[in-house]
Amino acid sequence: MTTPSMTLYHSPLSPFVRKVTVFLHETGQFDRVALNTINMSPVNPDAGLNRDNPVGKIPALVLGNGTVLHDSRVILEYLDLQHVGNPLIPREGDARWRRLSLASQADAIMDASVLARYEQFLRPAEKQWDEWLTAQQEKIRRGLADFEAEHIAELASVFDVAAIGAACALGYIDLRMPNFGWREQQPKLAAWYAEVSQRPSMKLTAPPAA
Repeated sequence: MTTPSMTLYHSPLSPFVRKVTVFLHETGQFDRVALNTINMSPVNPDAGLNRDNPVGKIPALVLGNGTVLHDSRVILEYLDLQHVGNPLIPREGDARWRRLSLASQADAIMDASVLARYEQFLRPAEKQWDEWLTAQQEKIRRGLADFEAEHIAELASVFDVAAIGAACALGYIDLRMPNFGWREQQPKLAAWYAEVSQRPSMKLTAPPAA
């Protein structure tokens, strides 16, 4: 077995961390990384993570030379240069910007989903802002509707940075917002997600029920 040369600050419930671990499995690099699993929230930081990443966000990847990469997009760019298979992020041309834009849309859906979760479960009930929560949910619905109407063929064409992001976003919605009802409104996206959820990388990184 390969001795891990990198360490990933990890939480099994984070969709951004899952995106990195799915990517590691898909590129055959998972054994190169040791997972440093932490339990944190915006009001309960982790001292070790804050030392290595001053803004205290996960994922953060510690390389063998001590360099720390943070933000899942930066980590995926690095990892895609470290394997010998086909790149999961196009190197150049229109395809690169197209796939990165779809990946960014998936990230925005994740961001809105995480913020909605924080608003509902971390903020005291008397301080929750219903209009703000509704705005986050509307962002999610617009993003998913656009995937359904405009990009389903692109997502289905290859399981790359864009498709991985979309799959992890949908997995987080199912985990944290089980009554969101997105499948009824996006049946093609639901069928695609049902298929990619059977990939080994998705099964191996499925978060525990929370």
